[in-house]
Amino acid sequence: MLLLALLVTLVYGNYVQDELGLPSTVSYLIGFGFVVCLLGSVLLHELGHALTARHYGIQVRGITLELLGGWTEMDRDAPNPRVDALVSLAGPAVSLVLGGLATAATLALPDRTAAGQIAFQLAASNVIVALFNVLPGLPLDGGRALRAGIWALIKDRNRATVAAGWAGRGLAGATAFVAFWCYHVGFVTVFGLAFVLLVVFTLWQGAGQSIRLARMTGRFPLIELSRLARPLLTVTAGTSLGEAQRRRSEDPRPNVVLAVTDSAGNLTALVDPVAAERVPVDRRPWVAVDSVSRSRDAVPALRLGLSGEQVVRALQAHPAPQYLVTADDEVVGVLRVGDVAAVLEPHRVRATK
Repeated sequence: MLLLALLVTLVYGNYVQDELGLPSTVSYLIGFGFVVCLLGSVLLHELGHALTARHYGIQVRGITLELLGGWTEMDRDAPNPRVDALVSLAGPAVSLVLGGLATAATLALPDRTAAGQIAFQLAASNVIVALFNVLPGLPLDGGRALRAGIWALIKDRNRATVAAGWAGRGLAGATAFVAFWCYHVGFVTVFGLAFVLLVVFTLWQGAGQSIRLARMTGRFPLIELSRLARPLLTVTAGTSLGEAQRRRSEDPRPNVVLAVTDSAGNLTALVDPVAAERVPVDRRPWVAVDSVSRSRDAVPALRLGLSGEQVVRALQAHPAPQYLVTADDEVVGVLRVGDVAAVLEPHRVRATK
């Protein structure tokens, strides 16, 4: 973002210097002012999304700004297609209003002045942002509105997201085709082509991410802690790592997790499989299992009975390689984050094996 801000400052500063004949220092200051105005426009665009979301009871976690765009992070999805469409189109509506105000300022200000030039560029950039963002394909705002429309028709938000994501990929492909054609006939320069292809790449990546997340969300109901929790094999503190691993190899249950208990039988720690594997085989009979374990207090816990969505939210809020699964304060198993990933993206997990 800093490099892009510097580039825009230099390019626009040179443009102002050529058009108005101002000193280079003043021209570059105007160029920097234009960058600040662009960031302000992006912020107001995202505030359109954020304030509309909050109006409908959706809390906003934060707004991330970039020079050519941004995104608003919300704590949950829209409850229905209507709210989804309104939140999505609020940003382009703000940009369109800003473009109209900047156009009025351009007409009111004297021609060939710094203020007039900035007003004109802001008018053009906001109108272009508004029109570009309403194109029907994710991750653009118009793609979210398209998703809302499909959602209203088929009553399935995840399938609607996948459809709007593929529309976004089609839009990215069409944009690349038009960009190459314009370059071929001389309408755009190499720099212009590279810029458009950067936008195309961003669109393609964003659309693919939307498709991936929608497919994962559709598999949330398959996350059942009672099925995914691995059983525990407990050994008392002081047991050698070699002996603990021997007992695990003889246990008929699949995917057994080694745990450590005190003399009273209370669970105190879980064996870290990565740390255990790092111990040389010839040293394992002499290394206590406690030394390659994590304290129970350091391992997050999940309550048996949570829905798949609740499990995923908990994993996002408290990232860890494994989690204790509890029922009535009793540990009944261990959930490995890799097992959740295998449920959400079985094809990706198989491809990496």
